[in-house]
Amino acid sequence: MTSQPLSVSDFVSIINDTLEMNYEAVEITGEVASFKVNQGKWVFFDLKDEESSVPCFMTLWSLRQPLEDGMKVVVRGTPKLTKWGKFSLTVSAVQPVGEGSLKKAFEMLKKKLAGEGLFDPAKKRGIPEDLTRLGVISSTQAAGYADFVKIINARWGGMKVFTAHTQVQGMDAPDQIIKALQYFNERGDVQMIAILRGGGSADDLSCFNDEKLVRAVAASKIPVICGIGHEVDESLCDLACDVRASTPSNAAEMLTPDRKVVKAALKGNMRQVANKVLEEVDNAESANREKVEKVSRGLLAKYIEPKLAEVQKIITDVLKNIKREFELKENYVKQKILMLEALNPEVVLRQGYAILAGKVSPGNVVKITTYESEIITLVQEVKERKKDE
Repeated sequence: MTSQPLSVSDFVSIINDTLEMNYEAVEITGEVASFKVNQGKWVFFDLKDEESSVPCFMTLWSLRQPLEDGMKVVVRGTPKLTKWGKFSLTVSAVQPVGEGSLKKAFEMLKKKLAGEGLFDPAKKRGIPEDLTRLGVISSTQAAGYADFVKIINARWGGMKVFTAHTQVQGMDAPDQIIKALQYFNERGDVQMIAILRGGGSADDLSCFNDEKLVRAVAASKIPVICGIGHEVDESLCDLACDVRASTPSNAAEMLTPDRKVVKAALKGNMRQVANKVLEEVDNAESANREKVEKVSRGLLAKYIEPKLAEVQKIITDVLKNIKREFELKENYVKQKILMLEALNPEVVLRQGYAILAGKVSPGNVVKITTYESEIITLVQEVKERKKDE
């Protein structure tokens, strides 16, 4: 073998490069053993199963859910060979799995945060009364999100909803949700933030027990409502938020009034007001009727009666003028009727006169109409009539 031997440092470096190239990040499930914290900064534990064990190292800052020996967890990390020749897994994230481990981690972190006053009811803020702009953090592909939007629009409508799409389960979900919270808080144009996630297993919902996420929810400058899981589910985000809803659908119902209920309530209020007004009017009439009648009689005697004679005279004069005008018009019409009757041809005929129709010239036929007959005759001769001087 002619190649130059490697130094120990070179060997360690080559091995780490090889590991990094092939295993940039791995996720491993196992049980925690030999858990300890050094200098308040560094976390050491072994991840083991029935046959093998892997030493793990991480910063305390990266530990976002409490750990203790016996817990089952999933860790994400990078395998490395230390300069002392020991194999180790540098952990970037760890999450408990399984009902027992999740419950234990939940209770440990709940006790710690409650001791800090993070869940203090006195710090809770309610839903704004004039809520018109809502920020939503959820997976837009989730059924819970679709139900939320459908109910929001059906109940009231008109609300502006700004959605930040994130994962809502898994090890990456907490950081994505934290970034969405920061985005809405920095943007500052929504009145409330809703964090939504439909039902799932305890493992699926465990991301909402992440310490950094819980602290971010509690520290939000904008009120936060959480609608996570089913009614029986409880997360630390539920305890830290301002308003807790049992489900995404329940969150939609809490955030918006039901237009049908509001309409019915308005009608009921209007009826109550109308009845009250009528009652007050009746009471006022009963109490003041005598007074009103007395005042009315006084006004009648003082102001109205003296004017009655004057009004009566005016009415009489007007009627006389109308009668005189009517008589004049009647006489005028009678005269016109007499004139028309005098010009009636029938009247002329009764008096013995005749009406001649046709061209009066020799050889022409003319019609002569008398009161009793019509005469058709031929004109023989036409002479000029001598008129009396």
